[in-house]
Amino acid sequence: MPYRAPVSEFRFVLDQVVGMDQVAATELFAEATPETVEAILSEAGKLCETVLAPLNRAGDLTPAKLENGVVRTSPGFAEGYRAITEGGWVGMAASPEHGGMGLPMSLTTAVNEMIGSACLSLQLNPLMTQGQIEALEHHASDAIKELYIPKLISGEWCGTMNLTEAGAGSDVGALRTKAERNGDGTYAVTGQKIFITWGDNDFAGNICHLVLARLPDGAPGTRGISLFMVPKFIPDESGNPGKRNSLGVVSLEHKLGLHGSPTAVMQYDGATGWLIGEEHKGMAAMFTMMNNARLGVGMQGVAIAEAAFQHALTYATDRKQGKTPLGATAIVDHADVRRMLGQMKAETFAARAIALACAVAIDMGRATGSADWQARAALLTPIAKAYGTDMGNEVAYLGVQVHGGMGFIEETGAAQFSRDARVTSIYEGTNGIQAMDLVGRKMMDGGAAAYRLLQEIEDHASEARATLPDLAGDVWAAAEALREATEWLVAQEANDRNAGAVPYLRAFARVLGGHYHLKAALADASRQPLAAFAIKRLMPEHSALIAQMREGAAGLYALTPEALAS
Repeated sequence: MPYRAPVSEFRFVLDQVVGMDQVAATELFAEATPETVEAILSEAGKLCETVLAPLNRAGDLTPAKLENGVVRTSPGFAEGYRAITEGGWVGMAASPEHGGMGLPMSLTTAVNEMIGSACLSLQLNPLMTQGQIEALEHHASDAIKELYIPKLISGEWCGTMNLTEAGAGSDVGALRTKAERNGDGTYAVTGQKIFITWGDNDFAGNICHLVLARLPDGAPGTRGISLFMVPKFIPDESGNPGKRNSLGVVSLEHKLGLHGSPTAVMQYDGATGWLIGEEHKGMAAMFTMMNNARLGVGMQGVAIAEAAFQHALTYATDRKQGKTPLGATAIVDHADVRRMLGQMKAETFAARAIALACAVAIDMGRATGSADWQARAALLTPIAKAYGTDMGNEVAYLGVQVHGGMGFIEETGAAQFSRDARVTSIYEGTNGIQAMDLVGRKMMDGGAAAYRLLQEIEDHASEARATLPDLAGDVWAAAEALREATEWLVAQEANDRNAGAVPYLRAFARVLGGHYHLKAALADASRQPLAAFAIKRLMPEHSALIAQMREGAAGLYALTPEALAS
């Protein structure tokens, strides 16, 4: 399926909307000059258009399969993976100390979106490795760092994340995988993990599994969990893959989408592992990887949205049916088709801007050590993940609708986007969990980080009244309504917050989307029609969402199982 990398769009959003100039002005990221950013985006775009996009359909039609204990990947995936690694794209944000580029997360996030649009099944592989690299940088011993990180950055080895078990999904603390001390500094890990993305492949020299397990003296729940590096092949004295570890792939899941990405059931039978971080404190280390993945998965939703939009726009421009009010016959000129395409583009822009704004906050927090920037990044992470993936699903759904009956036919490719997008709202923490995180942990400051962001939105809208008074006035009013909703929210009990968490997160995303569309319209007058579409047609949903949020939990529990079944 053809794909055009939106390089100029990334430059516009980074330069004019989310303030990447602040990142480049720091000492840590001083090398991220406009010229460097342009070169990196352009090169990544070429890779995605010419090498990776042609693999997307092959991965869907010829899934990865398990043969005699060996995972055979989809046609062309090994070559595509080598192209990604040879370009240095895996280690973009990794420390130069171990061979990484040390580039900002904002730039890495943009490149990851392009790779995801081109072939999401393959992009999942380096995304997992990037998260593992960050976890090791923050929590591993020097010996582990020196052995593993350079090989992960080069792509010689791949990384995975092993949390979920059959009886321990969102409730990670219920896991049963155990670890025992071997007495020589290593540990024996035993248990089974499910839903392990890229649990094995046939092109990497080693697969490095980060596995959560409990030691015999580990406390119940998440407080007693430890994290271990458990490689497929145990490195020898020279650091090369040695003997096979006692682990393996039991089976591959048969999935709705992302067929080219092998999702494995992994079995560990006293496999040799090395502790990452401290004993009983594995969740802190794993959360580093999970937070990296949450933003990455949010951008996967944007990636699917961009690809689905491009596909639908091309079809609507070429498809002739009926006479339109404009006198033409292409369906793009029918009012309802134009509405759908407008929504697809507006939602994609908003979700991309939120994700990149989150990445900028991560970069600024890292470069400056500012608690305010770190709080901004924490606040935006669940919004970027949930809204980005919700929009990936909704935009892909609209893409099928634009195709009409042909959207339901697999040959057009529209259905694949919808199938591939579906899991993004589920993994790395379901979107309901993201919303509860937003109204729970992210509001433990009494809403301070949210209020600072809303104040920025109101201040910007006030300044914009001189140029775009109608749009700016709507954005200011929406931000003020959300401020009042936040004041109500933080005064509620936990379960009442949780009951309204999903509509609150969506309302916050709607206001952020209006804000970023307004900034875009001020920077470029040609973007005013799209901004007006988003602010006048999409942002008003925030009022109904806030009303839902204020209903609390009582009405939900009035719907007893008996009432639901009657």
